Amino acid sequence: MREVDVASIFSRYPMWDTLFEWKGLWMDIDWGNLGFQYTDTHCHIRHVWRAGAWDAGELVESPYLNLHIAATVLHYGQAAFEGLKAFHCKDGSVRLFRPEQNARRFATSARRICMAEVPEELFLEAVKRVVRANIDYVPPYGSGGSLYVRPVLVGTGPKIGVDPADEYTFIVLVTPVGPYYKGGLKPVRAVVLEDYDRAAPQGVGQVKVAGNYAASLEPHLISKKQGFPVELYLDSREHRFVEEFGTSNFIAVTKDGTYVTAESSSILPSITNRGLQQVAESLGMKVEVRPVEFDEIETFAEVAACGTAVVITPVNEIVRGDRTVRVGPAEGCGPRLLEIYKRYTAIQVGDAEDEFGWTVTV
Repeated sequence: MREVDVASIFSRYPMWDTLFEWKGLWMDIDWGNLGFQYTDTHCHIRHVWRAGAWDAGELVESPYLNLHIAATVLHYGQAAFEGLKAFHCKDGSVRLFRPEQNARRFATSARRICMAEVPEELFLEAVKRVVRANIDYVPPYGSGGSLYVRPVLVGTGPKIGVDPADEYTFIVLVTPVGPYYKGGLKPVRAVVLEDYDRAAPQGVGQVKVAGNYAASLEPHLISKKQGFPVELYLDSREHRFVEEFGTSNFIAVTKDGTYVTAESSSILPSITNRGLQQVAESLGMKVEVRPVEFDEIETFAEVAACGTAVVITPVNEIVRGDRTVRVGPAEGCGPRLLEIYKRYTAIQVGDAEDEFGWTVTV
């Protein structure tokens, strides 16, 4: 692996200043039409844990990782990841959004599947370092895009017996992305697939590990083939209580204006959900985190999925067998969730005061 010297790249190609609006880009990006997919950037950052310690890390150009054939990530699923964003803000700065929360959840995931924890300070410095090295890939203010930051931790040490690895690799990759769903806050339809559960009550549903997403791939594909962008999971014991959507937490607003989200030991604690709750409270709304029965959904005024990639996706129809539950407006987002969304995203890009201290300048 070779350390990337971004400054030397710029000095070798000074003509880039005149070819492109953003210095350093070797590709012409249509910022307004970015999708939510991977695009190569200058580099990623890579740290390796051996003999009980993390190395100093290096910026690596190649987007490939050379793995031992007996690496525990391949055999025993030792893999965890996070997702956060960096934004070009109104004042010209580039800011990360709540990275310390991702660092803490990342450590929780590592502990649950017996991997070496990444210290919060190392995590934050690695994220800042790789964003600085790819600063010209951060979509400009006003484009609606962001730099998606994906920290990944995998077991790379070889083991044949069922046992944690003795070597781990921590990677942070970045890629410019547009909105997850094009066209703004348009409501989507969801489906409950009775033959699938997302996680067991005493399993790993509360941490962000790769195996959870592997288990959800088949039902997600089935949902999409049936015309549903998202699937809604119920509790695996009774299929009575709401858990979460395939990639996002479940949130709702009652007719009296209370923000409600489902509570369960199998739900991933969403950083976005917690932030939306804080915004809701600042707007004078009551917040309830509690079990939500499926039969209660039809009484809500608004329902949505929430997560890093989407922030809020309104859901106006949920199909379960021969039953269809319709909730919220047929077009657009409900008024209370829209108000929360606007305040939350305004803080992300510097259009509103960061009253919660969420943003970190790179």
